[in-house]
Amino acid sequence: MVKISDYAGKPSAWCPGCGNFPILTAVKRALVELDIEPYRVLMVSGIGQAGKLPHYLNCNVLNVLHGRSLPAAAGAKIANPELVVIAVGGDGDGYGEGGNHFLHSLRRNHDITYLVNNNQVYALTKGQASPTSDQGFVTKTSPHGAWMPLNSVAVAIAAGGSFVARGFAGDVDHLVGLIKQGIQHRGLSLIDILQPCVSFNHKNTYAWYRERVYKLDDVNYEPGKKSIAFEKSQEWGDRIPIGVIYREERATFEEQIPALRNGPLVKHKIDPGRVEALLAEFL
Repeated sequence: MVKISDYAGKPSAWCPGCGNFPILTAVKRALVELDIEPYRVLMVSGIGQAGKLPHYLNCNVLNVLHGRSLPAAAGAKIANPELVVIAVGGDGDGYGEGGNHFLHSLRRNHDITYLVNNNQVYALTKGQASPTSDQGFVTKTSPHGAWMPLNSVAVAIAAGGSFVARGFAGDVDHLVGLIKQGIQHRGLSLIDILQPCVSFNHKNTYAWYRERVYKLDDVNYEPGKKSIAFEKSQEWGDRIPIGVIYREERATFEEQIPALRNGPLVKHKIDPGRVEALLAEFL
């Protein structure tokens, strides 16, 4: 039986009150409630405060270049589909530096879970505007106010995401449920997590979100229709929906790779004789 203590990692270096703390708690609880042992989990992250999250977990960890967590996670899942692969990063890492990988991972539908800790600011580098900063948000790099933000949820639905959800770091119980659903979903599961930054974003605070977020489960919302989901993704401001916004079942990228029909690549026996004929062609 898996316990929370099995995932205990090193002490964190986050600011006191950081929204990453409840997200870390939610990840641990989700894995424990699904009874997934740490050796079966691979956490992949890029650069940023959110990218430090796997360092504070006891599991397999791969830390890669800024914005490059998704291709690394996809490669690991192809090599060993038996792994539970979770990519994690911030809004800058995922939607800025990693924007191109974000789009193509969605359309390919890799069987991985992608947690984006969205604090609407670059926190590790001390408070610059990010792709999701609210319009008019004043920072060191946007003294006259940030420009129109990227609607990552709408983009994910339009790009072919098969599981698109939004959570809130201030509601851990609800977030645990979303992460569990994301891990169990076959395909790429995006969970955009509203994560207050207590040091550099004094607008989108816990109190600001609590006045606005509402759960889609409470309004009997059905996430199976793309047109309705896209319309729901446009809600922002006075009311912000959290929960599963869109979900569909379709083939994963890994299911379409012939080489994986005989099991994970890491378990295939190496037969040098199979490549001798190929090498002979170059002689």
